[in-house]
Amino acid sequence: MEELDLIVESVKHDMEAAIKHLDHAFQRIRAGRASTNMVQDVMVEYYGAPTPLNQVANVSVPDAMTISIQPWDRTAIGAIEKAIINSNLGFAPSNNGENIILNVPPLTEDRRKELAKQAKGETEDTKIVVRNARQNGIKELKKLEGVSEDLVKNVEATIQELTDKHVKLCDDHLKAKEAEIMKV
Repeated sequence: MEELDLIVESVKHDMEAAIKHLDHAFQRIRAGRASTNMVQDVMVEYYGAPTPLNQVANVSVPDAMTISIQPWDRTAIGAIEKAIINSNLGFAPSNNGENIILNVPPLTEDRRKELAKQAKGETEDTKIVVRNARQNGIKELKKLEGVSEDLVKNVEATIQELTDKHVKLCDDHLKAKEAEIMKV
C-alpha cells in the first residue's frame, strides 16, 4: 500500500514541476511591458565562464518600455551587449559606456500572434511532460507484484484524475497568458 502512495506522490510531484516550468517559461514571454524576467536567462561570457546576467550587472526597469542594465565591472559591458544580441530576444541594446539600455518596442499584431503561438507550444510541451509522468506512474504500477487488481485500478484512476487536473491547469495558464499577450 505504501508503494502505491509513493507512486502517486511521485507522479504528482512530476506534474507540479511541469506546471512550475510552464510558469517560468511564460515569464520569459513578454506581453508588451518591460520586465527583468525577459533577460533572466541571458548568459554572459565573463572571465571565460558563462555567467547569468543578474550576477554581473544590476538589471532594472525604469519605466514600462525600458530595461536598464548597469554592469558592476565596466569591462564586461561589451560581453553583456554581445550576450543580449546572441540571445535572440529581439532587442537592440544601446550602450552609453556606463550601462546598456534595452528599449522594449510595442508589440505589433503579428508579434502578438507569434508570442501566443510560442505560449501554446510551451503549453503543449508541458502537457506532454504531464502525460509522460502518467505513463511512468502506470508502468511502475504494472511492475508491482502481489497487489490486487482493484487497488491497481483505483490508483490508475487517481493518476488519471491528476493528469486531467494538470492538463486543465495548463490550459487555464495558457488562456491567461494569451489574454495578457493580446491585450493592447
